[in-house]
Amino acid sequence: MSTPGTELERLVAIMKRLRAKDGCPWDREQDLGSLRPYLVEEAFEVLDEMDRVASGGPWSPLCEELGDLLFQIVFHAQLAAELGEFTMADVSKAISDKLTRRHPHVFGDLRGVDGSEQVLANWAKLKADERKSKTGNAGSVLDGVPTAAPALLRAERLTEKASRIGFDWPDLAGVRGKLAEELVELDEAIASGERDAIAHELGDVLFSLANLARFVKTPAEDALRMAILRFTSRFQHIESALNSEGVPFGGAPLEHMERHWQAAKAKEKSLPPPMSLPRAPVSTLRLGVADLDAQRAFWDSLAPTLGWITSRPGPDEARYEDGSLRLIFQRASTSAVGTRFTLEAPSARAVERLRQEVEQALPGGVLILSAGNLTFQDPAGLVWEYTPFSG
Repeated sequence: MSTPGTELERLVAIMKRLRAKDGCPWDREQDLGSLRPYLVEEAFEVLDEMDRVASGGPWSPLCEELGDLLFQIVFHAQLAAELGEFTMADVSKAISDKLTRRHPHVFGDLRGVDGSEQVLANWAKLKADERKSKTGNAGSVLDGVPTAAPALLRAERLTEKASRIGFDWPDLAGVRGKLAEELVELDEAIASGERDAIAHELGDVLFSLANLARFVKTPAEDALRMAILRFTSRFQHIESALNSEGVPFGGAPLEHMERHWQAAKAKEKSLPPPMSLPRAPVSTLRLGVADLDAQRAFWDSLAPTLGWITSRPGPDEARYEDGSLRLIFQRASTSAVGTRFTLEAPSARAVERLRQEVEQALPGGVLILSAGNLTFQDPAGLVWEYTPFSG
């Protein structure tokens, strides 16, 4: 079995080769600015896989996404190395030195540390000492929270840092009481109709919610992200149901849509995961297609029935995912015609509903229904077989 050091050295060597004069043209063109969106994207993909693991999903896709994120770090280190600024070894040494320095109760002579709260307090003091030695000024205890971080995450981290020097509510009741107070002030601002006042008080409410999230150890950013996932899935269920009923979008009353919303909530509790791969534990399928527009239109029509969430990272890519599988279609010169995939649908009834959707989206297309299984060919020539969930 290889060691972490051996594999990291191999990755650094691969990166250096990609950036060489006879390496990859795309990798050679990149700089700090062009890599920025990829670094952010990979970080969010790691978060997606963490959510899936927390919901009982496999760990192997998380390993893959962590590798993608590590590659971004190695890429940035290689750019710096080419300019003579620092290397990947310097990056590793810097974080190792920092962790050793900030854990004197583990690697040093500090004794008698009582619980994580004291560890965090010591951490804040050590950081202040480090800043003072570098700049001559201890700075603020709030330093170090990125201004570009999502606002909810930043609010939570700022209150956490303030709490390390004792600026905090003594208990949860105080935090909840502050939220109630801010909600009253928001109601008063709404009643006044003053936009600036409403924005001010709404910000205070959101900040109080982030602080409450910290107190109950449920990160606000994670909770909101999962709520968005549920909303998207339920709303797409409404769209699919209205389409099956022949009701045009915008033509259903709120009560009608609310019934489908409640049905979607009930479905979440009663059904197994919408789709799963019964064979290889693949989390991401990247497929090149010649006519991305036709492929996108076809799968957009099927996504609600399958329980998939759609996204558009750019004009040359379309993504579909269900919590365990991410399917990515990318514009290419040719398609992998005839490539076959086997997936599972929640039930035989779901297969029948999917058949109806395929017939509408692909009139006259290749479609076979036998022994409860559905097989069809999409616009790119890829063959898909769906079989009722067997778990």
